[in-house]
Amino acid sequence: MNRSQEIARRRTFAIISHPDAGKTTLTEKFLLFGGAIQSAGAVKSNKIKKSATSDFMEIEKQRGISVSTSVMGFEYNGRRVNILDTPGHKDFAEDTYRTLTAVDSVILVVDAAKGVEEQTEKLMAVCRMRNTPVIIFINKMDREGQDPFDLLEELEEKLNIKVTPLTWPISKGATFKGVYNMYRKQLNLFAPNKTGISDEVSAFEDLNDPKLDQIIGKYAAQLREEAELAALYPAYDRETYLAGEVAPVFFGSALNNFGVQELLNTFVEIAPEPRPRLSSTGEVKPEDQKLSGFVFKIHANLDPNHRDRIAFMRICSGVFEKNTFYFHPRLKKKYRFSTPIMFQANDRTNVETAYPGDVVGLYDTGNFKIGDSLTEGGAFFFKGIPAFSPELFRMVENNDPFKAKQFEKGLKQLTDEGVAQLFTQQPGNRKIIGTVGELQFDVIQHRLLHEYSAKVSFRGLPYLKACWIDSEDEAAVEEFFRYKKDHLAYDKDNRPVYLADSLWMLQRAIDENPKLSFKFSSEIIVSEDAEENA
Repeated sequence: MNRSQEIARRRTFAIISHPDAGKTTLTEKFLLFGGAIQSAGAVKSNKIKKSATSDFMEIEKQRGISVSTSVMGFEYNGRRVNILDTPGHKDFAEDTYRTLTAVDSVILVVDAAKGVEEQTEKLMAVCRMRNTPVIIFINKMDREGQDPFDLLEELEEKLNIKVTPLTWPISKGATFKGVYNMYRKQLNLFAPNKTGISDEVSAFEDLNDPKLDQIIGKYAAQLREEAELAALYPAYDRETYLAGEVAPVFFGSALNNFGVQELLNTFVEIAPEPRPRLSSTGEVKPEDQKLSGFVFKIHANLDPNHRDRIAFMRICSGVFEKNTFYFHPRLKKKYRFSTPIMFQANDRTNVETAYPGDVVGLYDTGNFKIGDSLTEGGAFFFKGIPAFSPELFRMVENNDPFKAKQFEKGLKQLTDEGVAQLFTQQPGNRKIIGTVGELQFDVIQHRLLHEYSAKVSFRGLPYLKACWIDSEDEAAVEEFFRYKKDHLAYDKDNRPVYLADSLWMLQRAIDENPKLSFKFSSEIIVSEDAEENA
């Protein structure tokens, strides 16, 4: 198979949702139907009896939520499917937002009872900014929920996108009988099966066939009427879907493996191939000959037994090959990788080659930061990778002086992952962690203890915003911090940061110091440096 064919068969996407809508469960069922696993775990009441395949961190298994993006791949119907299962909780939205830059399309999971929730709207807004193609899966139809037409209206109103239903539910809740696949003209009856693959029910071309009444009884008339009304929605058109203007909608129950195969079959058929990416030197196309990719995630201790650190890189062009030297523009050095890997949740396999759309894991000793690029043909970086200024700040204290080395190493590696930022204040070499969500502190505390044997405690600080200070006039920077020394900290790259304790004080500082540039993201500074080197 040549390179063009390999690119054409890639389908790289993220599954996103509000917490508890069934995102991780749907991911597992995709793996089940793809033959990647033989039996799926079940998540009930936020407790995992059998840990979800894509939730590999110990804290995820304990809490029953995803707090980190998982990368999984499998073969299905001649396609290479790459799934990125993202955190749903708002405190880990930064990880999700970055992940959305590494995919070509999205499947959005909506709870049939709760409808469109707050985090759903925020995630969808990010997709709309990039015109990312979206398929919507309305989950938990076997539970009591909203009327399907009400749900479709809510989707259009709150998510600012037109919808076109490709399947239609036959009743709901306790009387849920299945779905009619309007795209393929098939009738699929509901048969709960939480851990295995159930047999699919036969095709059904004509809803006016009297056999329909024999199969679903009194619900036949209801299905005919609702299907006729559902047909008033815009007819499915692949071009409008790929442009991000219309979202196909499916109904089902991920927990019971129902409606999942219809979704997966249609997805691999209509979802986009790897798409071009915008870089500092122009558009990079998948078919370009030279290798390029960018790091969108870093994770330490995926395997606690080996204390490894993995940089996740999305391949954007060319062909990635192991033991080949590639250029790292920010460090202006060449690196080669003897054991690149691909993932199926906590399982990993060595890879010889990878193509645009693939996500490879690179064993890293600290050379990569989020947003770094790796290229074969020039010094450039990829645009659009978001970074956020922390809004919550805690001083972190080591409770065991004999574990100082583990404490320092753990802080560095965990904050390198991008879910939190590390600042140092003098005098006293005080360590401050800044995050965008409260729950991130619990995760850091848990991981420091269980992965580095470092027991820590946090002390609240009154700061509201972190601002990176930049200026061509070094004397102006020194003068500013002479008056603001209690608000001065340094980031991991020893750059001065102003920790503002109110928006009013921040605005006053900006107004009174026109020679200074106040930047709310360290990534902006890194990108500018990389562009100057290009």
